[in-house]
Amino acid sequence: MRVYYDRDADVNLIKGKRVAIIGYGSQGHAHANNLKESGVKDVVVGLRPKSGGVAKAEAAGLKVMDPADCAKSADVVMVLTPDEGQGDLYREKLAPNMKSGAALAFAHGLNVHFNLLDPRPDIDVFMIAPKGPGHTVRSEYQRGAGVPCLVAVAQNPSGNAMEVALSYASAIGGGRAGIIETTFKEECETDLFGEQTVLCGGLVELMKAGYETLVEAGYAPEMAYFECVHEVKLIVDLVYEGGIANMNYSVSNTAEYGEYMSGPRIVNDATKAEMKRVLADIQSGKFARDWMLENKVNQTSFKAMRQRLAEHPIEQVGEKLRAMMPWIGKNALVDRSRN
Repeated sequence: MRVYYDRDADVNLIKGKRVAIIGYGSQGHAHANNLKESGVKDVVVGLRPKSGGVAKAEAAGLKVMDPADCAKSADVVMVLTPDEGQGDLYREKLAPNMKSGAALAFAHGLNVHFNLLDPRPDIDVFMIAPKGPGHTVRSEYQRGAGVPCLVAVAQNPSGNAMEVALSYASAIGGGRAGIIETTFKEECETDLFGEQTVLCGGLVELMKAGYETLVEAGYAPEMAYFECVHEVKLIVDLVYEGGIANMNYSVSNTAEYGEYMSGPRIVNDATKAEMKRVLADIQSGKFARDWMLENKVNQTSFKAMRQRLAEHPIEQVGEKLRAMMPWIGKNALVDRSRN
């Protein structure tokens, strides 16, 4: 594994380029503002005229243009819109307008790896994927630190795609923590797998199952929420800080013994076998195909599942309990009015 740092990157490369950030969501707002504060004087944000992000970007002092207009003059076009719309965005707005020799960049490899778009052969294609949500990319940069980034190059007709990519990563703070070289394939498949089986899919279902088990056994919903949802952050922060051993050092011997005895009963060989089937669906492209088909029918099933989760008692109880802990809101990473 090769890791680059600020000392390995020439940040002046990106400072001398016009950079178009397409999208102003979690990652978009972080990249645009971090680039600007790193001295990249020509940063534009590409948004549809009626996008809710226009006012937010302009309030941050950023110039906003239609994505097609951004592409005409940009040296680097970083696409930070939702995965499901990137293919059409590229074909309709970016491909007809990008300059020959410009660079097309992504923060996730899905569309390139699964051939959901076909980049022109005369442009560089690279990826800078921060290993954290955009709100963390922004907050860590503001405190003088950074979030580790992955870097990969898919096309390099200019001969210096990696140098520009490293410069970009350095300017958003990645070089402070480390920029790890990978491939679009490796980033995409491991990212989807982690999200689905552990970070989002696995964790959410584990919390819901624990909460439901306690409530169905007659325990107070508030107690179930504290034990199965609220305290997850406390444990994850300990692992994040120093690994599993660090967490076990901090918790009681009783908790650690319970981990060894009961953890394998919950996540067992059957769970791992299902994880392998999930990975196979990702590797074969089945997941990507299914997700694109879902978007062709206006995300009908997706929106229904989102609504069911919003109506789950775990969300209602959590909202009530979080209102009792104002320090959570004061330290929130997500401020929907600004980013």
